[in-house]
Amino acid sequence: MLTHKERERYHRQMLIRNWGEEGQERLRSATVFIAGAGGLGSPVAMYLAVAGIGTIRICDNGSPELSNLNRQLLHTEKDIGRSKTDSAQETLRKLNPHVAIEPLNATINDETVDKLVGASDIILDCLDNFPTRHVLNRYAAKKGVPFIHAGIYGLSGQLTFIHAPETPCLYCIFPGSPPPAVFPVAGVTPGVIGVLEATEAIKWLTGIGKNLKGRLLIWDGELMEFQKVAINKDPNCPVCKR
Repeated sequence: MLTHKERERYHRQMLIRNWGEEGQERLRSATVFIAGAGGLGSPVAMYLAVAGIGTIRICDNGSPELSNLNRQLLHTEKDIGRSKTDSAQETLRKLNPHVAIEPLNATINDETVDKLVGASDIILDCLDNFPTRHVLNRYAAKKGVPFIHAGIYGLSGQLTFIHAPETPCLYCIFPGSPPPAVFPVAGVTPGVIGVLEATEAIKWLTGIGKNLKGRLLIWDGELMEFQKVAINKDPNCPVCKR
């Protein structure tokens, strides 16, 4: 049961059609896994926290740097050199003390992913590299866990909701992994895409609306245009083929 304080805190969102106390209880009982506490992870974690997600497991193995601070709003200059997950936990607790934050200062790979994700209800990709994304994609496909992919570059971004085998998996869409590189990004870009990514998670957990299944949402910030592209399963995909 929601407390009086929680009802007051979440009152305005519970007025949304089909949300109510039942939807808020679903958020409260949910556990989400956020892979990355950087540019995308910051708005995703912040908006899921203020929405009242019960448990947020946020994983990153890095430390904030000065060049991160144009976009990584979980951290400030005083956090440079600290674990990103520690400063993330501190910020998120200030935003909403009712939410349990589990900081995971660890590397995601095939050996660690099961323990790190744990009993999470949904996985959110807030990463900046495809090899680790593919680790999460394989795990999500194997376990049947919903997986939201997001990516950014400069003033553009993309987003899709993956739930294999119902939808194409990440490997169906992007089978390769581009070489690692330092890429341009404006701080507003992960803000736009991260908020949309958090929205997709909230919709899934409350049962409201329609998720981006089988569709890739692309945002061009220079032209301020959105487009949705249909994406199809690869019948020979080695990850989600059934």
